[in-house]
Amino acid sequence: MDLAVLIPLFLFAVGIIVVSIILSFIPVGLWISALAAGVKIGIITLIGMRLRRVPPARIVNPLIKADKAGLAVTANQLEAHYLAGGNVDRVIDALIAAERANIPLAFERAAAIDLAGRNVLEAVQMSVNPKVIETPLISAVAKDGIEVKAIARVTVRANIDRLVGGAGEETIIARVGEGVVTTVGSADHHKAVLENPDMISRTVLGKGLDAGTAFEILSIDIADVDVGRNIGAQLQTDQAEADKRIAQAKAEERRAMAVAREQEMKAAVQEMRAKVVEAEAQVPEAMADALKNGRMGVMDYYNMQNILADTQMRDSISKTGPKADGSGGERGQRKDR
Repeated sequence: MDLAVLIPLFLFAVGIIVVSIILSFIPVGLWISALAAGVKIGIITLIGMRLRRVPPARIVNPLIKADKAGLAVTANQLEAHYLAGGNVDRVIDALIAAERANIPLAFERAAAIDLAGRNVLEAVQMSVNPKVIETPLISAVAKDGIEVKAIARVTVRANIDRLVGGAGEETIIARVGEGVVTTVGSADHHKAVLENPDMISRTVLGKGLDAGTAFEILSIDIADVDVGRNIGAQLQTDQAEADKRIAQAKAEERRAMAVAREQEMKAAVQEMRAKVVEAEAQVPEAMADALKNGRMGVMDYYNMQNILADTQMRDSISKTGPKADGSGGERGQRKDR
């Protein structure tokens, strides 16, 4: 092709590429949309957002939404909140919802709540439409030892002024559970709680459990109440079983001591018998020594042997005497006849 034709085509292609790059960097479409919506924002401002790595759509679209809702919000405020890590679109939605519900909420307050990690839009919605929190099954024991199980439903409304730094739902549930346990535990009889479950609601509601929390408790209702185990009887049974085991252990200890004492006495008896045998073994030696030295005569020895024989005979007779069944008595009666 002719050079005169190629140069214009090349310049045209380069121009198209340059325009595409410029249009991709400069959000002309957003600028036109803002002008059409009546929002005054300069093209230089949009280019500055690009340079600060802020997506212009994240700022322009919420700004248009806020302007249409009649909110006095500037692009600098929205950009600063985005750079701080906040959710700009959610903050604007919360401000619009609060303005429609006639709830006083400034942009700085909404931005602080959002940066604190709380859902500011959900908080505004909860201020208009209260939320019901259901506690898990709570077990408490009355003074008569009967377990009472209850489930409570807590109706809360968000307190926007205390969303920053206020406790959450877990604290509300814990405090309500503590109040239920205290109320049931102070009841003299579990039947009083079953007959009037509202006594739990009145007592717990009067304790001011929403102090220091991000919510305002509107009502506490007992959804379900039931009777559980007889904890008092079970504790008494366990105590009796423990006392029995202690008594058995002490008795076993005394038995072991008695067995040990018996063994000691048997050992002592064997020791005394050994001493007797040892002493008896010395008798023949003493007698031999007495005969040898003349301190004892032969007749004395014979007399002692006769006495020993007579003693043995008497022992034998006593062992073979009348039996316990009375047979010996019958023989005696026959001889008498």
